[in-house]
Amino acid sequence: MEANQSFVNFSDKTSLKVALVGNPNSGKSTLFNALTGLNQKTGNFPGVTVDKKSGVVKLNRTENQEPRAEISDKSQLSTSNYQPATNSTITVEFTDLPGTYSLYPKSLDEHVAFEVLCDPNNENHPDVTIIVADASNLKRNLFLVSQIIDLKMPVILVLNMMDLVEKEGDVIDSIRLSEKLGVKVVGLSARNKEGIETLKQALLQPLPVPQYDFIDIKKLAPELIEKIAAIVKVNSDFAAFQIINNFSEINYFDKHPDKKEKIAAILNASTVDSNKLQSQETVERYKVINRIVEECITHKSAIKTESFSHKLDSILTHRIWGYSIFLVILFFIFQTIFFLAAYPMQWIETLFVSFSNIATQTLPPGEFTNLLVNGILAGLSGIIVFVPQIALLFAFIAILEDTGYMARVSFIMDKLMRKFGLNGRSVIPLVSGVACAIPAIMSTRTMSSWKERMITIMVTPLMSCSARLPVYTLLIALVVPEGKSLGIFNYQGLILMALYLIGFFAAMMAALVMKWILRSREKSYFIMELPVYRSPQWRTVGLTIYDKVKSFLFDAGKIILAVSVILWFLSSHAPSNRFEVIEKKYDSPEMAKIYNEADLQAKISSEQLEASYAGILGKSIEPAIAPLGFDWKIGIALVTSFAAREVFVGTMATIYSVGNADNTQTLREKMQAEVNTVTGKPQFSVAVGFSLMIFYAFAMQCMSTLAIVYRETKHWKWPVIQFLFMSALAYISSFVVYQLLK
Repeated sequence: MEANQSFVNFSDKTSLKVALVGNPNSGKSTLFNALTGLNQKTGNFPGVTVDKKSGVVKLNRTENQEPRAEISDKSQLSTSNYQPATNSTITVEFTDLPGTYSLYPKSLDEHVAFEVLCDPNNENHPDVTIIVADASNLKRNLFLVSQIIDLKMPVILVLNMMDLVEKEGDVIDSIRLSEKLGVKVVGLSARNKEGIETLKQALLQPLPVPQYDFIDIKKLAPELIEKIAAIVKVNSDFAAFQIINNFSEINYFDKHPDKKEKIAAILNASTVDSNKLQSQETVERYKVINRIVEECITHKSAIKTESFSHKLDSILTHRIWGYSIFLVILFFIFQTIFFLAAYPMQWIETLFVSFSNIATQTLPPGEFTNLLVNGILAGLSGIIVFVPQIALLFAFIAILEDTGYMARVSFIMDKLMRKFGLNGRSVIPLVSGVACAIPAIMSTRTMSSWKERMITIMVTPLMSCSARLPVYTLLIALVVPEGKSLGIFNYQGLILMALYLIGFFAAMMAALVMKWILRSREKSYFIMELPVYRSPQWRTVGLTIYDKVKSFLFDAGKIILAVSVILWFLSSHAPSNRFEVIEKKYDSPEMAKIYNEADLQAKISSEQLEASYAGILGKSIEPAIAPLGFDWKIGIALVTSFAAREVFVGTMATIYSVGNADNTQTLREKMQAEVNTVTGKPQFSVAVGFSLMIFYAFAMQCMSTLAIVYRETKHWKWPVIQFLFMSALAYISSFVVYQLLK
């Protein structure tokens, strides 16, 4: 197909909207990061919950900028619009559209890409579309390319991963490919940042717009296309063809009911099968694509040797070894988290103990000093001490994703997942849930099956997220000895891994139940391209760690600190004159004979805490949680941690700071010294510790997650059901564990 073309020039514009679109795993997001750097922001596309990732960059025009050689037919330029660029800048807004294989949307994410590209009236419709294609698998990528070309819009085709093509010894004739497709073609390697400047300069040059269809789409449904084109003014026959196949998916017609009614009548009167039309279109496109690939790609050898990725996949995706290796990787991660994070966590604990001592010794006694030491510093220590573990967890997740291994996990888990009403695509949200349930639930938008998406949303919060990690590590350190097992593996790492596996198995059991409760006739499918294995980009890993730790400190941290300050007030104040009564009770010579000064002050602080507003709240719920082994102090933490699970640690830090006059001890030491007033034994026994860990493993104590579930499902029914079944599971499981171990 030799494509004639006209050109569009943006020399008179001061701003430009550019959309990046491409198949999943084509390197589109990597290119977006390379183009925009840190100048990014995340919002939402209008009317939907899909994230809109955009970045603004200023590009410098050079004087008398000319088109490149492959589009040098200047006779076709519109001389009335074309002016040589002068020395100036143009503001380019790049938008990273969700990945899609075609313009036939099957999921919420793909629907957004379809709406933005196919509707010129959409506020996000781009001036220029950059199509990112995996150059090492060009044939498959060209299907989407050919569809966008048929929309008759300015396009730049980016051949990404050219370093892999060169490594294989293949040659892509980009000039010939540009002539065949009728669009500008730029080869680059986004990971290595090679060719990025060439792409930026290409945006400033006149861009070709194909004038002829990639395939003769009109012959597939000539009458329907003509009738629809007469009602809706479209740029191409393919745009009309898209209306035939995706009429119910196009939001444009909701704002134009008259056109919607006319087209609906035409389609209802027609006997054309849209599925058959799509199949015919696919066949016709690949006929042309095969010819183009044959003419534009030269392979080094007709006999291709097995690639490194294929050799590695034979092991990592093996039906037996694949699962074993995945478990070994998880085992290594959790062992490392405890081993490596222990040292910086001790330093941070020691540092905050020193800060508390300095503040107590240098500042005058009073409300402000009490707030600073027992409220602010105690709350901050409960946040910052877990940064090393949070950073390590996200580092491992980023490395697994960047190397391409996470896609293999989805592949090997697909067969197992289907038995529980899910598929391999559910693995990404579930594994992402180990980091945070909120983005994990949002990532279910890529799933086409309503039933599988709903089940995934409902069970994902059972995966142990990073918010549970501070709770787990604090409790494990309290009740599990720091001994070794099998010589090199510590018990604490084993227990941590077991808690994560328990969350996974609970999610699978819950999914199995919902599989029989939710009814749907949809047929699901699982298609995922396995990217080649690449060494991780350490800059990307570093940025991920920075972003996640920053989010933990400033998002979760703000909640924890606010709750800590409120809790300090509730713990430091009481109704009427209860505190004065307690002080008078111990202000006597008899008491001075029984207790030394330190013990006396500890006794007063403990009773005042119990008499405070917080103590009253804890005592009121203690009867309900006593069968689980929890006292009223733990009850306060259970209530406050509904704001966010990690608030548990900040709450305990505040309670034990207010109720303990000794500021030389760490939180763990204070909790270890706590004695059950009824039994006379340590409050945090093995039974209580494991009961509390199991409770937090299952309980839905995250208001933000419930809000996201409501936003994604559009109904309060689902978050309410989720909250009730997870709370019941947590209570019953915790009760059983405590009764067995006490």
